[in-house]
Amino acid sequence: MSMLSEFKEFAVKGNVIDMAVGIIIGAAFGKIVSSLVGDVIMPPIGAVLGGVDFSNLSIVVKEAVEKKPAVLINYGKFIQTVIDFIIIAFSIFMAVKAMNAFKKKEAAAPVAPPNQEVLLGEIRDLLKEMKIKTGE
Repeated sequence: MSMLSEFKEFAVKGNVIDMAVGIIIGAAFGKIVSSLVGDVIMPPIGAVLGGVDFSNLSIVVKEAVEKKPAVLINYGKFIQTVIDFIIIAFSIFMAVKAMNAFKKKEAAAPVAPPNQEVLLGEIRDLLKEMKIKTGE
């Protein structure tokens, strides 16, 4: 099998395509959560804390000199990123929890026995009836 045909077989498998779709949707979901945190959640928190804008919080390590920019530790952006992560992680946890609950409901449904087992059960019952009628 040539390398090209192996790659084609790999690339068109359903799980690879599903994974690609999941990555694209995940990236879009990450942008939505970042906007939720940066534009909706953090402004009220900053207002409660006295008008603090978290994205601008930083510590100056070295002041700007002529054309060289200042060296900063942007801990406000880090706080915002941590909150992004917590919200994304919680959202994914809830989605996985919902999927697992759905799978449990599917698994709880009784599975009908195969035809062979049904037939064998009927034969067994008939043999028992015959033994009772004959007195054995």
